[in-house]
Amino acid sequence: MLDFLISPAFAQAASTAASPTSPQSLLGAFWPLLVMIPLFYFLLIRPQSKRNREHREMLAKIAKGDEVVTTGGMAGKVVGLGENYMTIEIADNVQVKVQRSAVTGVLPKGTLKAQ
Repeated sequence: MLDFLISPAFAQAASTAASPTSPQSLLGAFWPLLVMIPLFYFLLIRPQSKRNREHREMLAKIAKGDEVVTTGGMAGKVVGLGENYMTIEIADNVQVKVQRSAVTGVLPKGTLKAQ
């Protein structure tokens, strides 16, 4: 009855297609996932873990007398070190205690005196 809309040749060709459980159709269904996993690793996970490792190494190397910058933008000289906290002198006789993880960078020696 619907032969005038769909030719019988097209209907017969569709039945010879690959079965849904064939290896080609499974690979075709999962190839985006197989591509995305390495892409996420190399573009997101690996660079973030590298930055974290570099930050931990930088925090471990901080010693008294180093000039540092905190996350909040305070710059000062390290006058005391603890396990989780450090004391920073931000002005003459003005000391603040900050968490080690709040330090974002170590400045070159003499940077604060040049200001």
